[in-house]
Amino acid sequence: MMISTRGRYALRFLIDLAEHQADGYVPMKEIAARQGISLKYLEQIVPALARAGYLQGLSGKRGGYRLGVPPEECRVGDILRLTEGDFAPVACLAPAAKGCPRQQDCRTIGMWRGFAQLAHDYFDSITLADLMQG
Repeated sequence: MMISTRGRYALRFLIDLAEHQADGYVPMKEIAARQGISLKYLEQIVPALARAGYLQGLSGKRGGYRLGVPPEECRVGDILRLTEGDFAPVACLAPAAKGCPRQQDCRTIGMWRGFAQLAHDYFDSITLADLMQG
């Protein structure tokens, strides 16, 4: 399982917003500069975060973004599933997978299910607030 830059940058973007929430709406270009992330790349990630309610946006001179959910309620697992899709360790456990003809006799499927559950439980136990504290 490999988390892409899309998932990692989404987390960095949200953590930065959480750390600057007292500033009100924060322009995306400021976050991009602080985080060393391409503005164009952030522009591809932000719409999905906004649609999911993690962000509130404001257009205009004093516009930008702010968190739409308190950092204590933003679970890393939810953010990664949003940006990465499901992070199943093997193709047969992916949500869109067709039934594997070997699944009944597969000696490793239980191990892969257990690993997937561990990953989900681990990421779901961490919030943006936790990450803000280092």
